[in-house]
Amino acid sequence: MFAGMQGWHLLIVLAVILLLFGAAKLPALAKSMGQSARVFKGEMKAMKEEDGARADSTSAEQSTVKDPGSETETPPRA
Repeated sequence: MFAGMQGWHLLIVLAVILLLFGAAKLPALAKSMGQSARVFKGEMKAMKEEDGARADSTSAEQSTVKDPGSETETPPRA
């Protein structure tokens, strides 16, 4: 995506951002972007942990299912 960008391209982009937002708002903009990234990472980590816990509980439930009339597990019917 940015393969063709060189150093002076980055300077032009930064200059345009500075003109659009102004020097006073740039620190607040950077802080809010950092907080958003931190919240996003936290939510992604929580979702991964939740999916892992759900997979563990599902596999535990499947391994304990037995035929109530016998002592051994019965094979699934075709």
